[in-house]
Amino acid sequence: MLKTRATIIGGKGFIGRHLAARLLAAGWDCHVPKREEASAGKKDLGHLFYCAGLTADYLRRPFDTIEAHVSLLSRILEADHFESLVYLSSTRLYDSQPSIIGREEIPLVLTPANPRHLYDLSKALGESLCLTTGQGRCRVARLSCVYNNHTDKDGFLPGLLRRIIKDRPAVLEIDSSPTFARDYIHLDDVLDALILIATRGKEGIYNVASGENIRNETLFATLSKAGDCRIIPLRNDESPAPARISIKKMEEEFDWHPLSVLDRITALIEENRQC
Repeated sequence: MLKTRATIIGGKGFIGRHLAARLLAAGWDCHVPKREEASAGKKDLGHLFYCAGLTADYLRRPFDTIEAHVSLLSRILEADHFESLVYLSSTRLYDSQPSIIGREEIPLVLTPANPRHLYDLSKALGESLCLTTGQGRCRVARLSCVYNNHTDKDGFLPGLLRRIIKDRPAVLEIDSSPTFARDYIHLDDVLDALILIATRGKEGIYNVASGENIRNETLFATLSKAGDCRIIPLRNDESPAPARISIKKMEEEFDWHPLSVLDRITALIEENRQC
C-alpha cells in the first residue's frame, strides 16, 4: 500500500517541523526539501504544505519576505508538480478593520504606503497566486496567534508561560496593557486543521483560529491563578478591539473545534508545576 506523500516547504520552522513530525508519525511519506529543490519541478510533491515565511523580522528583511511569501511560491506553482497545496497565511490581514467579524469572504483593506502592511500585502499576493493559478487544488489557511507551550522560542504567551513555570515568581511585571487582545490557537489544533484542509478541503480560504479574542486582563487572571503569582501590567493605554475571527467554515465543514487557550494554559502550568 502506497503511503500518502507530503512535502513541507519551510519544514525547519516552528509549524513546519511539528507538521513533519505529525505526518511521519501518522505514516505519511513526508519530505522536507531545500527550497531550490522544491521549485525545480522534477518530482511529484504530493500534498504540499507551504509553511515558509517571515513574521518577526519582515520589516528588517523586506526582500526576503517577498521571496518567501511570493517569489518562491510562484516558482512552485509554475512548476505544477503537486496534488494539493496549502498556503499558510495570517489572520493579520483583518487587522486594518478592527471590531469586524473576520470572515474569509470579506474584502481586505491594505495600504501600500504603510511599512507594516508589507507583510499583509505579500501574504495577500501569495493567496491570490494560489487561488487564481492553482486550478482548484490550492487552499489558504489564515492562522491566528499560534502557540505550543513554554518551550517555544518566540511569542508573547510562551514567554509568559516560561517565566511562570521556570522562575515561579511571586510578582510578575508585564510590559503590556490589560486591554490588549489576541486570538490564540494551539499548535495541535493548527496541525489537525492543516491536514483536514489538505485532504478534504473544498473551499479556497479557511480561518484557523479559536474564534475568540482573549484580553490580557483575562489571560493574566488565568495565569495568576494557575501559577500562584500576581501579574502587574505596566501599561494602561486602551487598545482597540481587534477583528473577531470567524471559524464557522472550519466548524461546519470539518467538525473542527479548537480548545480554549485558558483551559490549555491552566493544564500546562499545573502539569509542569508537579514536576
